[in-house]
Amino acid sequence: MVSTYAPYVLLSVFAGALSDKWNKKKTMLACDAIAAATTAAVLVLLKMDLLRIWHLYLINIVNGLMNTVQQPASEVATTRVLPKKYYQWVGGLRYLSSSFSSILTPVMATAFLGLAGMGAVAAFDLITFGAAFLTLALAVRVPEGEESGETREKLLTSAGKGIAYLKGERGIFDLILFLAAINLVASVYNAALPAMLLSREGGGENVLGLVNAVTGAATLAGSVLASLAGTPKSRVRIICDSLLFSMSTENFLLAFGRTPPVWCAGAVLGWIAIPLMNTNLDAILRLRVPEQMQGRVYSVRNSLQFFTIPIGYFLGGLLVDQAFEPLMAAQRKDSLLVRAFGAGKGSGAALLFFVLAFAGIGVCLYFRRDRRIRKLEHTEK
Repeated sequence: MVSTYAPYVLLSVFAGALSDKWNKKKTMLACDAIAAATTAAVLVLLKMDLLRIWHLYLINIVNGLMNTVQQPASEVATTRVLPKKYYQWVGGLRYLSSSFSSILTPVMATAFLGLAGMGAVAAFDLITFGAAFLTLALAVRVPEGEESGETREKLLTSAGKGIAYLKGERGIFDLILFLAAINLVASVYNAALPAMLLSREGGGENVLGLVNAVTGAATLAGSVLASLAGTPKSRVRIICDSLLFSMSTENFLLAFGRTPPVWCAGAVLGWIAIPLMNTNLDAILRLRVPEQMQGRVYSVRNSLQFFTIPIGYFLGGLLVDQAFEPLMAAQRKDSLLVRAFGAGKGSGAALLFFVLAFAGIGVCLYFRRDRRIRKLEHTEK
């Protein structure tokens, strides 16, 4: 995870400046081709019995770097292809396809690996790359914008314009800080969830797989709702309320729940509103940020919004292993904490989810009152 997200944090600002200079379609095709080459490299190293763990870190860094360059180019290309009235609808469809992937990928990967080995997995990856590459190359026309002048700018000057834009657009800047804080809480959650479900009485690998599958299904349902929903009166309120609903439901059910049905119910409540939040966030950025600045602004957003994710993963593991599990292990059987969160392994992670619930609610309520964010409600005017 750190290898994948490090390029986002360190290089996104410059990648966005480059993507604004380059042809969007060619940039996406080149990034996909390099990412596919890393899959081929894994397969060759594996067949030669030369594959090592450090190779996987390096390959994830390359993939993360390609995604860092491709993502802003893709966002700008989407803006150029779509009429404004379809932003929310297509945003919902994008999350719908992503939800299908999150549900089907583990099942298909396990089946291919078990039946035909790693070679079949790599071959399938390369086949899907070919389908996507040819579709983009032959069937999608991406208009190129008016970028003369900016193509001759120095890289640092171009990147600095993205930062300067956010300094002037404090509503978007504060919204990005809001999501960075949410990502910190969410990544601590992501680190603690397997620790709890794998070690909790009544949990295990199958239960973790079940909860993950329910999460994918909830996201899928939320994507359908986001695709069908009309334009809301306030996109900002939808973003804030969706995150508040998620933070104030799932974490409490994970903290106090002792059975898979309760954990699955938490997954549904925690994830069903996230696509609605994401599609409205996507629409605000597309409508508010000038097209010629979107690559740089999206890239600065990536650096600011995602730098908390690797921090959260490290922090989540540290808190579970070094703080909350030892704290629960030291409690008496009749203590209030044991009655609330149970005993044995996993009870410390449950207590952490209780703390995360209040942390997430606090972040949502704090930024919900931000006047600069609320001014974004008039974006479409």
